[in-house]
Amino acid sequence: MIRCVRMWTGSDGDSLFEEGSIQMTEGARGDFVGSPVEAVAVSFQETRSGGSFEWHQDPVPRFVITLSGTLEFETKSGATFTIRPGDVLLAQDNSGSGHKWRLIGEEPWCRAYVVYREGAELNFKPKGDAA
Repeated sequence: MIRCVRMWTGSDGDSLFEEGSIQMTEGARGDFVGSPVEAVAVSFQETRSGGSFEWHQDPVPRFVITLSGTLEFETKSGATFTIRPGDVLLAQDNSGSGHKWRLIGEEPWCRAYVVYREGAELNFKPKGDAA
């Protein structure tokens, strides 16, 4: 199971989040495989340890795949969640009050941004969803 946190803008304009995973099925050799998602662009970024970013929205809907570093995200309501290496953030809060984040620990935040095609099936499965 690959942990995924989905963050989006609620009807009140504030960012919300829910934990879940990338939906996968059993494939060859006992591996678990997710359905392909068509990517429009892929880029990489690194932020030094101690980094943070105050209130902002994501510029476009995208997957953010954390390669190294641990972060705490916060929404305007004060709710927080943590992202660790190997986690995926499904960033869909592209309007409204946004969120902020800060690095925890000494590692830099290395990540891949994967912008997906509009209307793509994203394979996000909310935690507790039996389907």
